[in-house]
Amino acid sequence: MKLAGIDLAWHGEKNPSAIAIGTLSGSNLRLNQLEPAIFGISEILEIIASQKEICGVAIDAPLVIKNQTGQRECEKSLSRDYGARKASCHTSNLSLYPDALSVNLSSSLSSLGLQHLSLKRWQIECYPHPAIIECFDLQERLAYKKGSVADKKEGQIKLANFITTLESSSVLSLEIPEELKVYLSEPHIKSLRGRALKSNEDALDSIICLYIAGLYQIRVLSVTYGDIAHGYIWVPQVKCI
Repeated sequence: MKLAGIDLAWHGEKNPSAIAIGTLSGSNLRLNQLEPAIFGISEILEIIASQKEICGVAIDAPLVIKNQTGQRECEKSLSRDYGARKASCHTSNLSLYPDALSVNLSSSLSSLGLQHLSLKRWQIECYPHPAIIECFDLQERLAYKKGSVADKKEGQIKLANFITTLESSSVLSLEIPEELKVYLSEPHIKSLRGRALKSNEDALDSIICLYIAGLYQIRVLSVTYGDIAHGYIWVPQVKCI
């Protein structure tokens, strides 16, 4: 069973997105392919369409935006639960994103038969920060996106180490082939700067999105904030290590 995780850039025609493709077999998820720098919808859809019978896609981006201003209700409710843990949501609305790439991507995926929160072929909106908190039983958000270069590297190394521990997860084990472990390598992360460091961050995020896709497919305990009509975010509620 093929699954995908997408870390979608907010301005994806100018900035790169990352996509991870994996195969789910029972309670084992194997990472097969990792593309850390993809530009635009067409390249993403080409990769998705090239996968035979892909079952589901988890995307870190707002897939349904109906509100003209302010935050979506799902963003408000998730922030109420995770704000004290430093994992509040960004704001998305039609004023900020009148023609959102993420919404267009979602529409294209629907035309390919991937429906929101379906039990068969599906797509879901996810948010890595609260998912990471739940999967790794953390007190608050893992900081790996902001701060100094040294802070970002330290955060990425921590996230990479957490991802590595999923290999022995009794909930859903994550198998990463040797040729893709470079993205999780401490020496490699320490060597990165500038765009290369950001690209590795995107790659790690896409792996987390893929893992979230695996958790959705095996139907772990979860919370869905919001609804399909007005926007939603799916968050797993399970400790994986």
